[in-house]
Amino acid sequence: MSSHHSFDPARRGALKCLAYGGLGTVFMLSGGVLTPVELALAADTNTGKSAGGVPLFLQISDTHIGFNKEANPDVAGTLKQTIEYVNAMPARPPLAIHTGDITHLSKPSEFDLAAQLMSGLKITEIHTVPGEHDVTDGPGTEFFNRFGKPSDNRGYYSFDHQGVHFVALVNVMNFKPNGLGGLGNEQLEWLENDLKGRSSSTPVVVFAHMPMWTIYAPWGWGTGDAEQAMGYLKRFGSVTVLNGHIHQIVTKVEGNVTFHTARSTAYPQPTAGIGEGPGPLKVASDQLPKMLGVTSVSIARNPLKATVADTTLA
Repeated sequence: MSSHHSFDPARRGALKCLAYGGLGTVFMLSGGVLTPVELALAADTNTGKSAGGVPLFLQISDTHIGFNKEANPDVAGTLKQTIEYVNAMPARPPLAIHTGDITHLSKPSEFDLAAQLMSGLKITEIHTVPGEHDVTDGPGTEFFNRFGKPSDNRGYYSFDHQGVHFVALVNVMNFKPNGLGGLGNEQLEWLENDLKGRSSSTPVVVFAHMPMWTIYAPWGWGTGDAEQAMGYLKRFGSVTVLNGHIHQIVTKVEGNVTFHTARSTAYPQPTAGIGEGPGPLKVASDQLPKMLGVTSVSIARNPLKATVADTTLA
């Protein structure tokens, strides 16, 4: 794991522990292989055409609509900028994933604004999981009223898209400040059954809000019962686990599993263990774009492996 902001193009081809920025994550499918193309570059017509792939899906995380403090008083504007990048892509992905904290305080007006903004994405299908800020009322009534249909209001579900199996998990219910996330026995049993009978050569993408491994327990940056879930996934040749919550890029690789957290589109947070605790990190206005960049992930089939690369919007 690392947390730094330099960019070395030579690192694109190998799994590295990187930390840049993340307005969103774009995944390209070319010749049966998931190939990384930076969102800022994919938005460029010439670069996008030379990439040669069809975009598979986009990841956005931690938009925090409703937040208006010094760390970023215009989170709606930052999200609009992200959407403009996506819509400028010469071949837009048909699928988007939002890995939680759509809103800051779960208010109906915040969900309304988020929905209005996200409707500007020229993307056919959007999948979501809740963050703890989306369920501040406990049961997450507003979130599930708007986004609960695919999961029958459970929050966790799966679907297949262009040969990749996607699994949405919920680890923020019964959230306690600075406490680890949790999946619960019912969801773990569902996950075990969902994966049974699937070929181990099927690429799997798992997405949830809180990290699915313990990055820093004192700040609650992890999921307490994630190890059991990972046990069901370890037989697959390529598993990519995408999370948000910590507003910074941290990557870990264990065997065939790549864990990767995304930057927020709203504001950065401090590096684990530095400062009094997690929360919005104010930086100089000219530094904020360097903290809000893009992330890309590829999954090659021969041999089956995942590759992660990051860069900043700046």
